[in-house]
Amino acid sequence: MEIVSIAVSKKKGTRKTIIEESLLIKDHGLEGDAHAGPWHRQVSFLSSENIEKTRQQGLDVTFGDFAENIATKGIDWKTLPVGTKVKLGESAIVEITQIGKECHKKCAIYYQAGDCIMPKEGVFGKVLEEGRIVNGDKITLIN
Repeated sequence: MEIVSIAVSKKKGTRKTIIEESLLIKDHGLEGDAHAGPWHRQVSFLSSENIEKTRQQGLDVTFGDFAENIATKGIDWKTLPVGTKVKLGESAIVEITQIGKECHKKCAIYYQAGDCIMPKEGVFGKVLEEGRIVNGDKITLIN
C-alpha cells in the first residue's frame, strides 16, 4: 500500500495540481490546500485503481482530476470503517472520518472530467499527527 500521487488546489471544486511532496499539518490537512482547515474532511483519498477503471471507461482523467489529495495503490478505501487510522510515510497519521460524500451540485470536476467518482469512491479524514509525505511513501493501517 503506497501513495502514488499528492495533489493540492487553491480553490474548492476544481481539479488539483500534482506535487511531489507535502506536509500534513495536524488538525488542518495538506499544506496549501483549499480543503484544509478545522473540520472533518481535511484530507481526501482515492484509489488509483478506481481512477484507472474510470479511464478505461473512456474518460480522459488522471491524478488530481477528481480533487483527491492523495491517490493510493493497494487500498480499497470505501471498505475501511470510519475511525480507521492510517500512517502515511514516516510519521503522519490520519483518521478516516467519512466515506463518500453528497454532491449538492455538479462542480467543475464533473463537467471537465465527464463524471466524478469522489461521491462514491472517495474517503475523507482528519490529520491526527503531522508529517511530511512523498510520492512512493508506504501506507500502514494502524487499526
